[in-house]
Amino acid sequence: MDTYYTIEEKYLQAVEEVSYGESPKALKLFNEIVTNDPLYARAHFQLGKIYYYEVKEYQTAGYHFKTCMELEPAFPDNYFHYLDLLVFLNMEKQVNIIAKQALNTPGVNAAAIYNLSGLFFEKNKNWAKALAAYQQSFIEVTHKKQKEDVEESIERVKEKMQRGNAYQYHLIE
Repeated sequence: MDTYYTIEEKYLQAVEEVSYGESPKALKLFNEIVTNDPLYARAHFQLGKIYYYEVKEYQTAGYHFKTCMELEPAFPDNYFHYLDLLVFLNMEKQVNIIAKQALNTPGVNAAAIYNLSGLFFEKNKNWAKALAAYQQSFIEVTHKKQKEDVEESIERVKEKMQRGNAYQYHLIE
């Protein structure tokens, strides 16, 4: 049985368990941390990731991401995953709020936030807003692979816009 002397040691052990693919052990440790210290924002972040990506309990994941954001609003890593969840759940009001907060937080990958916003608008067939978000993402992008992905998204939306225009009919009196 492992003995941890501080909450930070337990947190580091849990993060290590995640990196080794031992999510059940990590989940147990992170839950123990938030039980003992509900204000430990980074543990909420890690729980959000596990519940979102692995357990697929979206409400619980959202709770932990939101709690992390409220406890430590300057923690940039949380915003991408929280926004990804909100886009996945198609929660328009929250997507707009969190994207805006994220873009005002130092250290956040702005290109990734704009890209997620573009994806949200594209999923909702709002081509103009999707294109604007993807173009803003292109301006912010700094990595070659990410640049290629954004260019592909821009082309995809432009194609959808053209196809949509081709099938619009106008009644003229």
